[in-house]
Amino acid sequence: MKVTLKILLSVAIIVLAYMCYRSIMTPIEFNNEKEARDNAIIARLIEIRKAQIEYKNVHGVHAANFDELGKFLNEEKLPLVLKEGVLSDEQLEKGMTEEKAAKIVQKAEATGNWSEVEKEGLKGFKRDTAWVLAKDTLLGKDYDVANMRYVPGVPGDKVEFHMDTATLESASGYEIKVFVCDVPFDSYLRGMDAQLSFNLKDQAQKQGKFPGLRVGSLDEINNNAGNWE
Repeated sequence: MKVTLKILLSVAIIVLAYMCYRSIMTPIEFNNEKEARDNAIIARLIEIRKAQIEYKNVHGVHAANFDELGKFLNEEKLPLVLKEGVLSDEQLEKGMTEEKAAKIVQKAEATGNWSEVEKEGLKGFKRDTAWVLAKDTLLGKDYDVANMRYVPGVPGDKVEFHMDTATLESASGYEIKVFVCDVPFDSYLRGMDAQLSFNLKDQAQKQGKFPGLRVGSLDEINNNAGNWE
């Protein structure tokens, strides 16, 4: 009887010790995994924002969906200025600008007369414009545009970001084009501790915040800020 009791007590102690250990480690492991997923998602949202800003610079509006944004990145070209040489402080003080200098050099190249270039001290100054695919310029030659729409770091079936656009009116009466791209906790914390995930969502909702990661907004003009910034 005493032996049985000792065994039961030993088992109870082991179980309690394990429960204490898990009570400490569960939130630590949760936070570590969440941070890893957050970092990957934030990096992707920054890439999407970069592409959307340039899309708007070219088209005047944001891409309505990832198909439009992907086509822009894969097919359209952006100007890339190749620079050689810089203007000195003395040249700048005398009123020389990069635009003026480029015209002087271009004129010399067209006429073969380099006297003005030498006079203005512009030997070695060059500004050429090359047209490069938007993807290569903004995100790199090897960037996988097709994968941009998917939330990284989430196990299981692929999760897509939600994206939308709108037009808001500023305080001064101007129309401002805005976009939003986000993913809720429910989608990207799947497979993690349910109670801790629920606590994050509940806390965000009580504070009037989006329960997840988001860049941009359809409700306010926030200069395309991310809610992690």
